[in-house]
This record gives sequence, C-alpha cells and structure tokens, in this order.
Amino acid sequence: MSTRAAISELLVGCDFSSSPSRRKPIMMATGSALKGRVVLANLERLDSLDSFEQWLRQERAWTGAFDFPFGLPRELVMHLGWPTQWLELMRHYASLSRPEIRNTFAAFCDARPAGHKFAHRSTDKPAGSSPSMKWVNPPVAYMLHAGVPRLLAADVHLPGLHDGDIRRVALEGYPGMLAREVLGNRSYKSDDKAKQTPERLIARKDLITALEHGQNRLGLRLKVSHAQRDALVDDASGDSLDAVLCLLQAAWAAGQGAPAYGLPAEMDSLEGWIVTT
Repeated sequence: MSTRAAISELLVGCDFSSSPSRRKPIMMATGSALKGRVVLANLERLDSLDSFEQWLRQERAWTGAFDFPFGLPRELVMHLGWPTQWLELMRHYASLSRPEIRNTFAAFCDARPAGHKFAHRSTDKPAGSSPSMKWVNPPVAYMLHAGVPRLLAADVHLPGLHDGDIRRVALEGYPGMLAREVLGNRSYKSDDKAKQTPERLIARKDLITALEHGQNRLGLRLKVSHAQRDALVDDASGDSLDAVLCLLQAAWAAGQGAPAYGLPAEMDSLEGWIVTT
C-alpha cells in the first residue's frame, strides 16, 4: 500500500442511480484494505441525489470508485461542437435537460449506419462497458448528468480530470468488468422480480465465493461477515454486490497511489477512464 492509501483508510464503492428512490437507492459500500484483503464495513442506502451530495461533502478522507461515466466520447463532443476541455464540457452538459440530451444523442445516432450508432470512449471496449452517451438500458448518459456535477459541487478530486480536495478521491468504476471475469456471460442480477431466478442467486453466491478466495486479477480478497454475505446474496437486484465490486476497484486504485491511482498515462483527459481496465 502507498503512503496515501495508509492515510486514507476509508475505501468506497458506489452503485449509482440517476433517479434514486427507496425502491432503487444509490448503494454505498465502505471498507478498508490491508495486505491484499478488503474488509467490507458497511452498506448504506441513499434514496435521493441530495443525500448523495451530502454524503460526498462529509469531512473525511476516502478513495472511491463510482459506477457512472466521468466523460463523453471525444468523437461525439467534436461532432456536436461542444467544449473540448473537460470541466467546460461538464458544465455545458450539466446545463442541459434530460430531454435535450436524449434528443441530441438520438439525432446523432439516427444519422449513423446500423452497427455504428453510438460513439465510444477509448476505455469502453477494454472494459466492456456501455457507451457513455447511451440514454436507455442502462441510462448511463443520465447517470453522468446526475453524478459528475455533484462530484464537482462537493469539490471531490478526480485524478486526470479535475483537481479538487485530494483527501476525497473519486474514480470511475465498473462492476460488470470484474463480474464477467468470474462468471463469464452468466447473469447474477435483475431489477425485474420475474427474472430474479435461482440461477441468478447461484451466480451471486459463486461470484462472492470467488471474490473471497481472491480469484480476480486485482490480487485482492474480499472479507465479509456471514450476515454481510447473506445480505449480498439476498439482494437480487445486485446493487449491493455491484457496490462491493466497486469497493474492490477502489482498493486496487488506492494501492497504486497518487497521483494517477492506476490510471494509464495515455488516458484521454476529455473522456476519462475506468479504473482497473
């Protein structure tokens, strides 16, 4: 572990929602890491975006991985004639309404051939993530729109993108990447109760067991109590487990230390990068 990681013992994994509610909250997993073991301390549910921003503003040091995109594809930005400096772009993006975003992005896609509708960031292909301009299934464009402005309002530090309070470090995470390494194409979650099947429950159990045994390329082992394990298995939406997967990504980043936290030197400072990709 780096000196920075030793100072900031609190690690955070966030499974985000652009429209949180009691039924579908933002899930925050907190914990710590020592000698390759990541200990889950708490799972917290935030049912509003205001609660999320208040959480970010608390006076404490942490390193976190957040499951929403931190940038837009450079190809899209250039085509639209939007600002090509990250902070200016995010301010412009925040000024738009969701219908404006949807209509702008839909017009972009409609003018392109089948199979190439969306523009992608450089990080999307290696991570296997959805393009950050996608507004449905999942609506990551709206997640960016809801999440990044609140990170900025709370003066959080975003390595490679924006200098903020270096005690609170936010990185873009993506739980699906680690889950696929273990499960392949097996699904482990669904918000649709009709699809919350025994097969998905077994997949969650298998995924947690693999994480506990350190069967991931990050070289980290997850430590959870019996009650925590049961809670992760029982959450058929997968939100709790996704937050924990992001917690592991945060632990790896904290281990890499400042200033880059494991982000590649060639990262596009407009698009951003998914940590551990």
